[in-house]
This record gives sequence, structure tokens and C-alpha cells, in this order.
Amino acid sequence: MPSRARLDEFIAVVESGDHAGAIVRYYTEDSSMQENLAPPRVGRDVLVAHERGVLARMSHVYSKAVSSVVEGDHVAIHWNFELTDKSGQVRRFDEVSLQEWRGDRIFRERFFYDPTKIVT
Repeated sequence: MPSRARLDEFIAVVESGDHAGAIVRYYTEDSSMQENLAPPRVGRDVLVAHERGVLARMSHVYSKAVSSVVEGDHVAIHWNFELTDKSGQVRRFDEVSLQEWRGDRIFRERFFYDPTKIVT
């Protein structure tokens, strides 16, 4: 079960822009991430590689946690993201992340957002 302090540390790392580093430091080796109804990606190394690939296509990423809730091993975070790709196109979207933690690390995460609402 994560403490509020541990969750706040995780959020601060993501907000600092170190998305791949957050995965390395805060996810279990066998963790998974799932985008809406897509099949989950499994394994921390796979998650880090995917995140680095996304970040490599961006010139700027802004991440802000609007709110977060800890309930035992379950965490919910409402995020605002602004992604600027290397051509200068900006995409903004809201996302809710539901996480299941094992101790002080994230084991499973699922993202919910409306891809049709991504503003460019």
C-alpha cells in the first residue's frame, strides 16, 4: 500500500518530465499498463521502452496531476497533459489513471481518456 508521501513523490517525478525514470523507480518488474480498451503492455522494460519511444517523438511534454486519491492498494490520479511533437503540433488531454500498487510500487495501471477529445 503506498503512503501519501510515496504517491506524492511519484507525481512529482512525472510532473518534472522524467516519465521513463518514474517507471524505472516506481513500477514492479512485472507491471502492466493499459490504454483504454487496448491490450496491456506487460513488463517494466517494455513499459520504459514504449515511454522512451513516445518521448523521443516530442519536443515538449507538460504533465500536471489535478487530483489524486489513495485507497489502500488502489490509487486514482486525474492528469492534464500537453504534448508538443517535433513538428510543433500540440495535443492537450485529460486522463484518469487507475493504479494497483504492491507495497510501494505500481503493479497495474490503466489509463482512461477520450482520444477524440485530444485538442490539436
